[in-house]
Amino acid sequence: MKSYNYYCSTHIQMGMGKARQLPEMLQSHEIGSSILIVSDPGVVRAGLVEPIKSALESSGYRTYLFDSIQQNPRDTDCLAGAEIFRDFVADAVIAIGGGSAMDTGKTIALCGPNGGTPTDYADGLRPYTNIAPIICIPTTAGTGSEVTRSAVITEISTHRKMTLKHASLRPILAVLDPALTFSVPSTVTAATGVDALVHAIEGYTCKVTNPISQALGAKAMQTIVSALPIAFRDGQNEEARHDMLEGSLLAGLCFGSADVAAVHCLAEALGGLYDTPHGVANAVFLPHVLRFNAVENKQMHATLARYMKFAKDSDTEEMAVEKLIEGITSFTEELEIPKLKDLPGVREEDFPRIVELAVQNSSTPSNVRSITSADYLQILEQAYSN
Repeated sequence: MKSYNYYCSTHIQMGMGKARQLPEMLQSHEIGSSILIVSDPGVVRAGLVEPIKSALESSGYRTYLFDSIQQNPRDTDCLAGAEIFRDFVADAVIAIGGGSAMDTGKTIALCGPNGGTPTDYADGLRPYTNIAPIICIPTTAGTGSEVTRSAVITEISTHRKMTLKHASLRPILAVLDPALTFSVPSTVTAATGVDALVHAIEGYTCKVTNPISQALGAKAMQTIVSALPIAFRDGQNEEARHDMLEGSLLAGLCFGSADVAAVHCLAEALGGLYDTPHGVANAVFLPHVLRFNAVENKQMHATLARYMKFAKDSDTEEMAVEKLIEGITSFTEELEIPKLKDLPGVREEDFPRIVELAVQNSSTPSNVRSITSADYLQILEQAYSN
């Protein structure tokens, strides 16, 4: 009999217009009056930060906006934010944005009070203690970082994507307001949506999964496959935007107490080297990793195909697995996700380095089928020639 544990301490507030109620929500958490807001320039330009900032200030909070971050967040950005955290004498961090803002916010809440670098924590050189309260308000439906214990940060000097992971990195509050996602461009909607789908698939299938993660992942897969094409075509569709934010949340809860696996290991290597958008990198590898993994457990992968309605209950396991791979491929094509060979900067001569980074990733051991450097290289070559 399998032993497992599941934990999530985050208070989740989901609903249209919830972001406007943030000051009232914060009062019950007793977080102090000085708040560092972490966001990115695009979210600020979209006008999503100022109403929240103004509402906080009208309710008596001191705020400081730090928005000097980029996609695939860097350790240098986190250190700059940590210095501002200390200079401002912040009591808490509110991250408004996608995964980059939320992961940067988490890392600032860690390094700000405690010092050190993200590498120190990722490599086990410093303990995860005295972390400032973290509040996350996602503006994309993808990473699920608002409910996870992880932050993925790029170490600029090596291009390594490090995963900082500890229960204390879970936000105390997640505010999910679908209205904040209406202005997300279709390309970002597609990429972040596929990221959420991969979270659900890998959280469901990985070696350290558990029944709770699998239940959440199953619902997330069903929701995302249904809602994402609609949100991609019509960003103002309230129901699709709501469902995508909920699907992303469920996927975050799925892998947040389990893990991701080989798709993410390759995607994070690609992002570290070329700054490839994370969801796009996930999408180009997903069908090829699924084909590799299905050899280990056809029954499980046939079940995935049925959850996502790519296969029928009457299909054999072999038929269902083939329909899973075909269905995922067609799904990403419908979302106009580019192929690996068409991504900027990707070169075959870099494949050994991509493999090296993927093998070093802490989630490689969690892949449902044991995977070697040679396997990673074969998957890369298949994805590139596809």
